[in-house]
Amino acid sequence: MVMHAFSEGLERHRGVVNRLNVYPVPDGDTGTNMALTVESVVKALDGLELETADGGAMGAACRAIASGSLMGARGNSGVILCQILRGISGTFAPCEMVGAHEAAVALAEGSAAARAGVMRPVEGTMLTVAADAAAAAWKVDENAGGGLLEVFEAAREAAVSSLWRTPYLLPVLAQAGVVDAGGAGLLLLYDAFLHVIDGRPIADRLPLPPEVADKIAAGFAGDHSTPSAGGFPGHGRGVTGQGSNHDGPMVRPGGSAGGEAAGDAGPRYEVMYFLEAPDETLGAFKSVWAGIGDSIVVVGGDGLWNCHIHTDDIGAAVEAALDVGRPRDIRVTDLLDQVEEESWVRRAVELDADAAQGAEEPAPVTSVVAVATGDGIRRIFYSLGVHHIVAGGQSMNPSTAQILEVVESVPGAEVVILPNNKNIVPVAQQACELSGKPAFVVNTPGIQEGFAALLEYDPEATAEVNASVMQAAAGRVRAGEVTRAVRTSDSAAGRIAAGDWIGLSRSGIESVATTLPEATCGLLVKLLGDGDEIVTLIEGAGATAADTRRVTEWLHENRPGISLELHHGGQPLYPYFVSVE
Repeated sequence: MVMHAFSEGLERHRGVVNRLNVYPVPDGDTGTNMALTVESVVKALDGLELETADGGAMGAACRAIASGSLMGARGNSGVILCQILRGISGTFAPCEMVGAHEAAVALAEGSAAARAGVMRPVEGTMLTVAADAAAAAWKVDENAGGGLLEVFEAAREAAVSSLWRTPYLLPVLAQAGVVDAGGAGLLLLYDAFLHVIDGRPIADRLPLPPEVADKIAAGFAGDHSTPSAGGFPGHGRGVTGQGSNHDGPMVRPGGSAGGEAAGDAGPRYEVMYFLEAPDETLGAFKSVWAGIGDSIVVVGGDGLWNCHIHTDDIGAAVEAALDVGRPRDIRVTDLLDQVEEESWVRRAVELDADAAQGAEEPAPVTSVVAVATGDGIRRIFYSLGVHHIVAGGQSMNPSTAQILEVVESVPGAEVVILPNNKNIVPVAQQACELSGKPAFVVNTPGIQEGFAALLEYDPEATAEVNASVMQAAAGRVRAGEVTRAVRTSDSAAGRIAAGDWIGLSRSGIESVATTLPEATCGLLVKLLGDGDEIVTLIEGAGATAADTRRVTEWLHENRPGISLELHHGGQPLYPYFVSVE
């Protein structure tokens, strides 16, 4: 089955495709989004009873591919891939047998459907790769009279050549010295057809240009906050995308030394939802969206549409749907947070490798696995006895499989997991249920509770005993963090303007201020009570020495009996983590 082979290929090469991802947002998720989209197709196909399906096996399978891809499409790349698959399956649906001509027509229909679904097509992306592959397939069928195998061989060869040319069409790829991630993932579709037709194995390596393959092998992962030294020829000499009406790619370089994002040239949020609306209303809907964002892809039909946009105005993006129909399954992703935290997660791999080279010691009865980002925070966790850290946080939640793999590999016969984020707790619990070892989750909603829990950790006690005493220790901490508001809103602490600093406790927003020290001190006012003895302040990206000095001076003046512990955590997004004991 082609879709099963395609899914296997995407899963095998997901990491490489993610690392190629620099456009339209360098958030390292193109491979994941494409893999999840096809996974949805496979599930739809696996649920079929082809023998009794109306219209025969081919029609039923094609309807499952169209429905599964529409309902499972994730992100910009997944939605475009959905339209390619719908175009192909729509052509194959009425066929009893698929020959060379039907295949050539199907690839052309898939390419055209994908391009039609994108409001502002950009060359040098998977759209270009799909178009070039379709053109080559059509040429074989029309002029050479080749068979089915020859059509897909030509399509695959043209797709590889097109992928290698993408940096010459899209300057952001040339700057980073990579090829388009979506186009690389799309190659695996042609490989899957060849696998089914001719029995060829799915390649162990993607056919990347040598300089790109070397870059990926050396650890490049879509973070081009500094220009690539190995960019493609032509970059900086007027290379432009041919036929593109795009004003320039959205590039979100890494934060400056002070933690501020520089060069933020694109919309902040990715908004996706399903829209139930009459087909004839989609023209007006798209017109509204054209005025509030970019990376717009709207695919579907017959009253159900999968809609994707990058925008700064979440409300307007949703209201546009309400004007023509009913939106459902609304998903909003903060792209800046995702990009920023993605870079921290990638850097964490090096720290894990260093930590794994520590001195050999007898295996404990119970090992501790923690989830965290930030160089300093990770070092503190290791110093407190953690055996392995899974990279992740608020917007980069690790999967059950990632946590489970670590749980199974640590030296202890039993394991305690510190998720350190409320969103990761259910995933950690699932990993415990699947583990072959006795494993327990300590419900730590933040880093601060994780630190407190580790003070009670006994490596020679069982995981159950450790989890009990560590949970009690975590519960004695009152914790909070300070971050920056990205939009205007109201709160119990007062009116919030975009750009204000807000202090958050586990109960909600506690302070609002125009300066970081003022918001931090306001949060401490809410957290501190009579009899408290220790305040722990963990500096993250965005905190300056001057800011920290103002906070510590405030504590000395207003709570002279408090003992202050100051650590540099380096965590993204939150200049300060605060805990009170």
